[in-house]
Amino acid sequence: MAGDIETLKKEAVGRFKRAFAGDEPSVAACAPGRVNLIGEHTDYNDGFVFPMAIECYTVIVGKKVSGDVCEVVTTSNVDEPHVSFQLPSKTTPLAPGKPSWANYIKGVVAVFPEKITGFKAAVVTNVPLGGGLSSSASIEVAMYTFLEALCGVKHDLKAKALACQKAEHDFPGMPCGIMDQFISVMGKKDHALFLDCRSMEGKLVHLSDPSVVFVIANSNVKHELTGSEYSSRRKQCEEAAKIMGKKSLRDLSCDEILGFKDSLDVQVFQRAHHVVTEIDRTSDGAKAFEAGNYELFGKLMLESHQSLRDDYEVSCDELDLLVDAAMSVDGVYGSRMTGGGFGGCTVTLVRRDSVDSLVQTLQEKYGNKATIFISSPADGACVLEL
Repeated sequence: MAGDIETLKKEAVGRFKRAFAGDEPSVAACAPGRVNLIGEHTDYNDGFVFPMAIECYTVIVGKKVSGDVCEVVTTSNVDEPHVSFQLPSKTTPLAPGKPSWANYIKGVVAVFPEKITGFKAAVVTNVPLGGGLSSSASIEVAMYTFLEALCGVKHDLKAKALACQKAEHDFPGMPCGIMDQFISVMGKKDHALFLDCRSMEGKLVHLSDPSVVFVIANSNVKHELTGSEYSSRRKQCEEAAKIMGKKSLRDLSCDEILGFKDSLDVQVFQRAHHVVTEIDRTSDGAKAFEAGNYELFGKLMLESHQSLRDDYEVSCDELDLLVDAAMSVDGVYGSRMTGGGFGGCTVTLVRRDSVDSLVQTLQEKYGNKATIFISSPADGACVLEL
């Protein structure tokens, strides 16, 4: 883990020096991406999620400058890798715009509660962009942590996560739940986090059994969650809860939702059915994993994928192929898509001694187009030494 961060930090410092005439950064911060083990599209329905931070990171280095202009460069393959903008004022608020990647930076600047001076910064990441591993939250939380270090302050962790969520709502325009920012802020090495998205209370669950690992397979099919698909599903969930007289779908049991099947639009019912059953699967899954019942956890993972495919309709052919291929391997307990959907990654629980067989099978059946890696649960965001 430290090696990955050190490599990214070195890359960021080099990018900073090239962009800013050999100047040296004085502050560095990082934040991880995440993989959600089970509990998809439940966070914005007040449900449960079960993510872990992964050993993929965004690193930001930089320094203060006089004035109110911020300059940010990135090594990512994006349009306009060098942007500048003015800090918000009472008369001129900061607004989203082009390039789109800079909105994740500007959104955090806009919500940061302390007075900020101008700064120069370089951003590097090895979190796959558009892979369902929360590259956006990783950038937001790294930026917030960078600003904390720049201002010499440290904020409440929950407030920090909520501020980064607001930044994503307001600037990229993505109405995400709280899970991604929460785990990027609060991740802990060798643990997943069972998080109640209503109360914002979490329980750490130990994940360091050497006999099993989680394998992440990136389909390398990219998605843009700011599109209408995500928003439409969120609205369908809100519509279903309203029709059933509930504050959110969290307040319905699996038996209750079946009683509304005939009074809801077919598609609205399917969306609600996924969420209600997924909330139960997540609660049961966290308990099963904590008890070492990997067979049950794997079964729930597969049921989660099938529900996301059939009821929520956010899977795709590539993800289905990867899950089916994984389930054909001896030693695999369960597999599912992870993240918002429409591409991205799968996550598979497998015996460690079956990892090589799993990787070979995935590559053979997917035509060597997947990027496959194992990640141990990682720590959350932190300030780095330069």
